[in-house]
Amino acid sequence: MLSVLRVHLPSDIPIVGCELTPYVLLKRPDKNVTTEDVTELNPIDGHFLRYRWYRIQSDRKVAVCSVHPTEQATLQCIGCVKAKIPVAKSYHCSPKCFSDAWQHHRVLHERAASAVNENGNEEEETLGRFNSTGSTLSNSSLSNGTSLYPPAVTQRSGETWFEVGRSKTYTPTADDIGHVLKFECVVIDAESKLAVGPANTLLTSRVIPAPSPSPRRLISVNGIDVPGPLDLDGRISSPGTFTVLSYNILSDAYATSELYSYCPSWALSWTYRRQNLLREIVGYHADIVCLQEVQSDHFEEFFAPELDKHGYQALFKRKTAEVFGGNINTVDGCATFFRRDRFSHVKKYEVEFNKAAQSLTDALVPSAQKKNALNRLVKDNVALIVVLEAKFSNQGIDNLGKRQLVCVANTHVNVHQELKDVKLWQVHTLLKGLEKIATSADIPMLVCGDFNSVPGSAPHALLAIGKVDPLHPDLAVDPLGILRPAGKLTHQLPLVSAYSSFARGVGLGIEQRRRIDPATNEPLFTNCTRDFIGTHDYIFYTADSLTVESLLELLDEESLRKDTALPSPEWSSDHIALLAEFRCKPRPPRR
Repeated sequence: MLSVLRVHLPSDIPIVGCELTPYVLLKRPDKNVTTEDVTELNPIDGHFLRYRWYRIQSDRKVAVCSVHPTEQATLQCIGCVKAKIPVAKSYHCSPKCFSDAWQHHRVLHERAASAVNENGNEEEETLGRFNSTGSTLSNSSLSNGTSLYPPAVTQRSGETWFEVGRSKTYTPTADDIGHVLKFECVVIDAESKLAVGPANTLLTSRVIPAPSPSPRRLISVNGIDVPGPLDLDGRISSPGTFTVLSYNILSDAYATSELYSYCPSWALSWTYRRQNLLREIVGYHADIVCLQEVQSDHFEEFFAPELDKHGYQALFKRKTAEVFGGNINTVDGCATFFRRDRFSHVKKYEVEFNKAAQSLTDALVPSAQKKNALNRLVKDNVALIVVLEAKFSNQGIDNLGKRQLVCVANTHVNVHQELKDVKLWQVHTLLKGLEKIATSADIPMLVCGDFNSVPGSAPHALLAIGKVDPLHPDLAVDPLGILRPAGKLTHQLPLVSAYSSFARGVGLGIEQRRRIDPATNEPLFTNCTRDFIGTHDYIFYTADSLTVESLLELLDEESLRKDTALPSPEWSSDHIALLAEFRCKPRPPRR
């Protein structure tokens, strides 16, 4: 007979909006063990599994700490209540917690009048209702919307169990905050519909609200068009401008507890991170979104359909899998999204550096050395190049009736720091491909991504200056001779790093200037882990055809170190997102 051997949750900390999927281990009548579901529509030997989820509720209301969401709150910031800041952010578990968090907490007070969290009003309403006396409870409906769960199911020891779900998975809601959930799994006789044997149950810890990242402001780089910081949520794009986001979201395959042991397991789980990342990405309202480290299965099953709901069309280039030895569905790649109401798709180019490596070795490397050469060069990295046509027009009569095209490159360069020659070769290969596109069309270009190269490195110099100094120390690492002569390491694209505009901006406050390295004019960091902090991510643009209007504010290291490093409950990648607003320059007619 069918029997349940074990039920457990990967994480026992449930979070609002993050799906809970218990692990159910079964023994089939033939003694084989399986985790496959057995439904009423497909019973085994006349038996199937029935699932129930309950919310265990008592008269005592529990609020959770905004800094340590697994701890019960013992005090509330009255200043937050008066400023109408989302109530969940006002709770702390101890006076020390509040004192330690004050430097960052007071920013909420300072921004309360001008910065509006996209979900703030809704969050305040739901959490405020939870924390008020006489909490209102609502019945949940089945996924098909045809029936309601019964209200109070059973009572014991002053507790009431409310049935909230009838499927194997359950997604906690705001009504569940502060309450324990109970999962029940029982074998049912298909004919009599009666339970066979005892139910298998598990209890979660108390449901916590999803920590939401602090809002980041869009800041004008000239202090003229826009007087001071802007909020992404409520702003209206200026005519003729568009925004571009670049973000390495940290593939789930790389988000291991060994690498990121400082991040709580529940905050490192993909079910949590995907919702937090989506909330952050959607909140930026970017016209073009370039993501790196997007797993193939996550692109197909999550990001493409979810961002489609927000008006984005999706394009994807998976890394080649010659080196990768795992599940092909978890191979990551580069994903580019654009708003359908702002752009239309014209053309797509895919760059596979493995193919370029094969061509290079065939042409330059002696046969006896080809195997070693390919072992060094073949790293599965790719780039996705997309040509888009704007559905908006620039101001100015000179451009009336002209198509406004934009070319956007999205890449993730090889990570291994000892392979300096491979990094530089990959960047050079990409730039030469973009040069060919530029010669065939007079088109503004954007080069976005994680280049795994710090400011001042040879790849960064090639991008930003257009050449590499023959005496650059990175050129000393060239066992295959692919970088010689150094004079060939050039390109003609007038590329400038968008965030270097912060160093030149006249309307910036000292806060943002402190987050720029004066030696390189680049951010002090875009990647922050326990063992590394530095800049690897960039948005480059062709300065003869585009100007930077504004940039997404940079984060300060101290605010991130309160959680040791990235990722954290607040920020779900080990990188930070970069975003720039551009305006197309009027182009003189080509002769």
